[in-house]
Amino acid sequence: MRRALLSAAVVAALGCGAFFLLRAHHASMAPAVPAPAVVTTLRPLPPPPLAVPALSGIDLAHIALGDDGATAPAAIHRIARLTINPELQRAAEHLMTVHHVPEAAMVLVDVATGRVLTYASHLEHGDNRDLCAEATAPSASVFKIITGAALIEDAGLTPDTRQCYSGGEQKILPSDLEDDERRDRWCTTLAGAMGHSTNAVFAKLALRDLKPAVLEAMAERFGYGDPVPFDVAVQPSALHFPNDDLGFARTAAGFWNSTLSPLEAAWMSTIVARGGDAPRLSIVSEVVGDKGGVLYSEPEPSSVRRAIQRDTAQALTKMMEVTVAEGTSYRAFHDAHGTSFLPGISVAGKTGTLTSASDKRFYTWFTGFAPSRPVQGDSKVPQVAVAVLVVNEPTWHVKANVLARELLREYFARENLPGVTAPSQRSPASSIARRQ
Repeated sequence: MRRALLSAAVVAALGCGAFFLLRAHHASMAPAVPAPAVVTTLRPLPPPPLAVPALSGIDLAHIALGDDGATAPAAIHRIARLTINPELQRAAEHLMTVHHVPEAAMVLVDVATGRVLTYASHLEHGDNRDLCAEATAPSASVFKIITGAALIEDAGLTPDTRQCYSGGEQKILPSDLEDDERRDRWCTTLAGAMGHSTNAVFAKLALRDLKPAVLEAMAERFGYGDPVPFDVAVQPSALHFPNDDLGFARTAAGFWNSTLSPLEAAWMSTIVARGGDAPRLSIVSEVVGDKGGVLYSEPEPSSVRRAIQRDTAQALTKMMEVTVAEGTSYRAFHDAHGTSFLPGISVAGKTGTLTSASDKRFYTWFTGFAPSRPVQGDSKVPQVAVAVLVVNEPTWHVKANVLARELLREYFARENLPGVTAPSQRSPASSIARRQ
């Protein structure tokens, strides 16, 4: 009996094991039920840092001068090392300060390379605006360079083309545009009209020989309406031609309707000096990061385009030389005895003078280049282009052509040209401005 009970227990145990084994077997044969998915929320990756161009944020209104060069702040703690000559920059800043000009800007460019050697902006009272890059001043008679180029290249005139005139010194009237043998008591060449800034001649010739579209196209070739090709942003110059003949003639002669920056004025003279080739201007030699690495190096000098033909540039040079040799800047570049402040150096230039009727501000310009022809005995003298704008009150002390002369003297004295002395090496009276 006891043995039977034990056998029954064993059978029962085996049955239970078989049952569980059978369940396990059936479970292994059943389709797998996927485990609940675990959802993990990933944080989005931060966007890559924006690539800041090396020339971004360069502030030329805050140029710092040191013994080893000039610098300006740039974006994200970078430093821009500049092509500026510190000694010339200090001389320009001193000239504008000592003459108490309310507003002024001075730019000096190496013609061969397009490198800016002086970039000086001055406000006697006010904030640190970059006047070199502002195109808010009227072009005034500097625009005669544009009209002269169009008359030479598009209308086929020459520097020796003669035109008679009357009036037109302060304003252009309808009668000044008409040829009248009884009234036209003066005659001059196109070169003479450029040098003496004879408004009536440019107004008459433009109305007779040019169309607004032709003159506008020439202005565009000199950069009007576009930023100057440069390392930093420059306000574009502006030009507008009125629809009437009188308005067109006045604009061609330099009476309002156009604006210009000092940097572009220097670029215009550089174009003429280079025989019509328009270069890219540069002021940044390199940009370094906050850890000292060089992020940008000045490229090789390059040309943007050909603005005018070489023959046109040569004719403009001849016309602009009259300005200093006998015209509106003769007294600025020669002492009381007729001796040049730049002996042996020919200078081509153009003045501009205009008074605002609204605020009585007195704008004066000088832009040009030197030497305008090879220096006798030394054909390798570096050539520079200069532009100076002075904005005076009704009572004024100095005009732009005097400051341009002084800056050129500083430059060529440092080039050790015989007979040229820096203003600081002459008597104070030699640099006193005279009303002209």
